[in-house]
Amino acid sequence: MMKTTEILIISVVWIVLIAAPVLFNDSLNGITWESFSTPLETLIPLLVVFLINRFLLVPGFLFRRKKVHYVCAAFILIAIVTGASFLFSNQMQVGQFQPPPPPPPITMSTHQPPPSFSTPSSSFKQNPPLHPRPIPPFMNVLIFSVLLVGFDTGLRVAVRLTKSEQEKAILEKEHIETQLTMLRNQVSPHFFMNTLNNIHALIDINTTEAKDAVIRLSNLMRYLLYESTSGKTSLKSELEFVESYIDLMKLRYTNDVRIILNVPGKVPDKMIPPFLFTALIENAFKHGISYKTKSYIFIDFIIDDNQLVMRVKNSIVPQESETEGSPSGIGLTNTRKRLDLQFGHHYRLDVLNNGTEFNVNLSIPI
Repeated sequence: MMKTTEILIISVVWIVLIAAPVLFNDSLNGITWESFSTPLETLIPLLVVFLINRFLLVPGFLFRRKKVHYVCAAFILIAIVTGASFLFSNQMQVGQFQPPPPPPPITMSTHQPPPSFSTPSSSFKQNPPLHPRPIPPFMNVLIFSVLLVGFDTGLRVAVRLTKSEQEKAILEKEHIETQLTMLRNQVSPHFFMNTLNNIHALIDINTTEAKDAVIRLSNLMRYLLYESTSGKTSLKSELEFVESYIDLMKLRYTNDVRIILNVPGKVPDKMIPPFLFTALIENAFKHGISYKTKSYIFIDFIIDDNQLVMRVKNSIVPQESETEGSPSGIGLTNTRKRLDLQFGHHYRLDVLNNGTEFNVNLSIPI
């Protein structure tokens, strides 16, 4: 697109330069061959300056960060072309110069009336009007060469900067997509590992519930494979995913563990990145659940004024082993990276640890 625009602008400029002497010709003889040929004394040197500047000086010096060399080379080019035009104009004037014919001899006649003397005022009125001298062709070459070099160089620099910005934007987009894919892949295996561990523990306790859990896990895998591959999913589907996940996690614990999830009754039709909340919920189960003491996890989703707020509050219990799940802190770190890439500065994530309770408040625009 930029290449076509650049060619169009250059074509318009040269059409104006070629047509201007003819269009603004005030000769009474109309458009003649001379009206076309005379401007060539200026246009041909300008074309030479344009081609050398565009294809030699700008890529050879300016785009290689040799700005001083470019300025010197451009001035030398303009000086050489202007000097050549000056010499050519002088030769043309010498070739066209013809001495005036000698005046006719003066003869006296007896019947010739005496010369009449006119007043200074009448003599001044009879003189032909003065016309301004035309600008020499080499001066046109000098002036238009400077303007043409400035215009062409500015155009090339502007096009190059625009192209660089477009390429930079494409690379940043690809980089963001790559990082988002990597972060999703880090979350998903962790989630399925925990879920399979839950089902494994449930098989020996209740076979029927274990079979139901396998079906739920199958639905979650279908969501992962087919509904979230585009990088966006509906808010309703994401909340249903969270509900199914927590239902699977509940099967592993006794009634001594309080797990409460609150979601809005009416969910707007909005799109969000998938699996934003999984790592936060996994961390709550990892660090807030104990089989020996009473523990709790409270998760609330609130929709208010085009904002989705997630609040996670869980007890903090000593960890007997770090072999299961992700190492401490990785879930929050990955979630923050994803939020930075997806929302920039338009989100808020607050984490508070007072030693006995862990609170996470996340707010994202929807």
